[in-house]
Amino acid sequence: TEAGFGADIGMEKFFNIKCRYSGLTPQCVVLVATVRALKTHGGGPAVKPGQPLDPVYKQENLELLGAGCCNMQHHVRNALKFGVNVVVAVNKFATDTENEIALVKQKAEEAGAIAVMSNHWALGGAGAIDLANAVVETCAKTRADGNKFKFLYPLEMSLVDKITKICVEIYGADGIKLEPIAEKQLEQYEKQGYGNLPICMAKTHLSLSTDPSLKGVPTGFTVVVREAPASVGGGFL
Repeated sequence: TEAGFGADIGMEKFFNIKCRYSGLTPQCVVLVATVRALKTHGGGPAVKPGQPLDPVYKQENLELLGAGCCNMQHHVRNALKFGVNVVVAVNKFATDTENEIALVKQKAEEAGAIAVMSNHWALGGAGAIDLANAVVETCAKTRADGNKFKFLYPLEMSLVDKITKICVEIYGADGIKLEPIAEKQLEQYEKQGYGNLPICMAKTHLSLSTDPSLKGVPTGFTVVVREAPASVGGGFL
């Protein structure tokens, strides 16, 4: 499954909603990282559509890259919370240096992942063979050791507590604040017997927080829940 928009959004939904209903038990998470993206999380200049990339994204800058690797590490740790082994695919581009690739791999391994450079951008399928082998080996190890996949929260948990669990454990928030309409909706769903449904959160994919301008691993923020529409037929709120 391609669970996009960052592991804090796509992966969390896939695990807590799709796997719960389908009975799927993932054997491996492939987390894709690029040097350029990690540089943005290290404090690099904003990347704007239609404008040339700042030179910092085309030249070696280990300090900027190292500062941004905390974001990747946070996503790795999030995946490990579900009991699934992680392979970080370092998606190499022409301007990436050997030192930069090595640094990303080192930081990924420090967070508990296996890290492999994938050069399919330049070499096509041949450039992804090492990555494919790492995924196959990781899946085989999971089967041999016994699949330890687990959900982030039980369905019996209250709706407010499930939302809080996602925001605190996955996004890194201090907590949540419910707007009046959201609070009223959640209370109504609990009374109607829908309190045991999983949660499908919607927020920006540009930050772990709800503020797209906050890069890296933001702290000290509260997630404001504005409303909580129900998709009872779909099996989630």
